[in-house]
Parts: sequence; C-alpha cells; structure tokens
Amino acid sequence: MPLLMLIINPGSTSTKAALFDGEKKIAEDNVRHDPKELAKFHNVADQYYLRMREIDHWISGLGLKPSELKAVVGRGAPTKPLEGGSYEISNQMIEDLRTMRYSNHASNLGAIIARALAERFNVPSLISDPITTDNFTEIARISGVPEIPRKCRAHALNIKEVCRREAAKVGKKLEEVNYVACHMGGGVSVAALQAGRIIDVNDALLGMGPFSPDRAGALPIGGLVKLCYSGKFTEQELIDKLSKKSGLVAYIGVADLIETEKMIEAGDQKALLHFNAMAYQIAKEIGSMATVLRGRYESIILTGGMAHSKRLIDEISEHIAFLGKVITVPGEYEMEALAAAGVRYLTGQEKLKQY
Repeated sequence: MPLLMLIINPGSTSTKAALFDGEKKIAEDNVRHDPKELAKFHNVADQYYLRMREIDHWISGLGLKPSELKAVVGRGAPTKPLEGGSYEISNQMIEDLRTMRYSNHASNLGAIIARALAERFNVPSLISDPITTDNFTEIARISGVPEIPRKCRAHALNIKEVCRREAAKVGKKLEEVNYVACHMGGGVSVAALQAGRIIDVNDALLGMGPFSPDRAGALPIGGLVKLCYSGKFTEQELIDKLSKKSGLVAYIGVADLIETEKMIEAGDQKALLHFNAMAYQIAKEIGSMATVLRGRYESIILTGGMAHSKRLIDEISEHIAFLGKVITVPGEYEMEALAAAGVRYLTGQEKLKQY
C-alpha cells in the first residue's frame, strides 16, 4: 500500500520540499524564495504566506489527489527541550514557533507549513528529532557556573539517521549500539549516542566545541569577557559575530571549504594553518565524547557537508584513529530521516509523542 508523504524542510532562503512513497523519494525541489522579500520580515514565521505561495506552485505540479496523501512531516525547530522521537504538531507547538518563544529560526516554519498542508489534505502532521532533542544526563548539564547550565542543541536529525543506518549495517537497531557521531556543516556537533539517545553534545551555535567555517566554538573566558565590555559591540552584534562571522571566515576571509582548499593548494600557509586548527579542534571534541561513553561504542562517524573533504577527513583521522573504527558518511540525510520517521509512525512502529 502506498505511503505518500510530503516532507517540508525550510532553510534561510529556500524550502526543501519532497514527496516520498514510504522511504522512496518520488519528487523533490529546493523551492527558492527572494532573499530581499524574506528580509522584510523580522519574525521568520511571518514569511509563511510568501513561502507557501511557491510551495503550493510546486505541489500543484505533482498532480497529487487528496485521498492519496497519508501524512506531512516538517523539520523540527528549536523548541523547549524534548526527548528524541517524533511529535504530533500541536497548537501549543505552533504558538511557540509563531511567537519566537525559543528561537527565530528558519526551521520554525517546518511545523507551521506542515500543519497547514496536513489540514488541507486532512492527514496527520509531525516533526521528528528537532534541534533541541535533549537526552542529557544530569551530570552533563553542569557547566561550572550555576547560572549557565549546558544546553543540548545539535544536528540531531541527521546524526540519529546516519547512526540508525550504520546500526542496520551490523544487524542492530539504533537502541542497541553506541556511537560517537560528528556532524560537520555550518556548525559542528559532536555527540555521544548511547542506545540511540544523545547523552552529551557540544552546542554548535553558541556553546562549546570546535570552531567551524563561520562559528566561534569554545573561547577563552577572559578574552570573551573583555570583548563583551569593550564597547565595540551591542549584544546582538556580538551574537552575530560569534555565530556568523567567526571561525574560518574571520581568520582567512572565506567560509567555503572548497575555496579554502583551493587557497591551500595555491600555497596559502595561513589557510592551511587555520584549516588544520579546525580539524584539530574537531578531533579534540571527538576524544572528549569518546570519554563520555568510556570507550564503549561501535565506531566514530563523521558526517555532514564538510565530510566530503578528503583533506579534512584525513587530518581528523590522523588524530583519532587510535580511538577505534572511523566511518565517513558525507552529506546529510534530513529529508530521508523525516520520511523514515513518517513511515515508523504510519506503520505503527512508533507512536507520536505529545509536545
């Protein structure tokens, strides 16, 4: 029996939309939106009608009959801390996203658009493993400063899907194995997965861990305090600097890894130094998560867009090879992960949790 699902994954200037039959992709498009039009809205949720117009145009070309669709699955946004798994899109979730209660992020529109489409087709709507999936142990939350608890924010969707696939290759379920998993994209999330639960991870946006192409990562505290009180930045300007204008782009002027490698190949020693420094910090964080699991894990998995770089993988691997088997899974599987979540729900393998 066909299990047709629409999958919605909003990004900063586009929305990935796909039609899946079970876990088989039937159609997909990266629906582009005019950045100048999007920039008119302070609240990302207010972009709904602009984005929906383009998405509707794509859906109309599918020739999809309302009776054929079984569910709509949206990308999970930063919400209140949630256990891993899939959640019914509720009124309270929509309210939190519309009011920016936890974040003003493009993914806020994932559940909003999915819910609207689901109501149109009279089918269920859900999200799965949102950014704020939180299975931290009590000890992992302690930072050293009572006023600043550590937060669980990570590329949970891709990390868990990649680990689930690797577990299947050895004939096991995700809940039966442990992994150290490292997602390397615009930000870098290095997670300790214990029986399918992220029990520790660095905060890849404004927290601990390695710097990335444009994010700061962990910083010396004294220097950060001085920067805060330098008078050079407002709070928002400093947040933007640390989350969008740091890392490689601050050191060498580019955030694109392909361009960085071209600079290295042309003999740019500064680019080489900072590229290797990023790899060095990623490797250190992997070592940290290996200790969280006390060395008891199936393998170390390197994934995300930057995992396409052989130079980066080789540099990281030189540091961590002694820690065990290293597996590289380039790219990301967010759309496939959302479709797989929909299949688990529709076939009764997983019940939807309540927000």
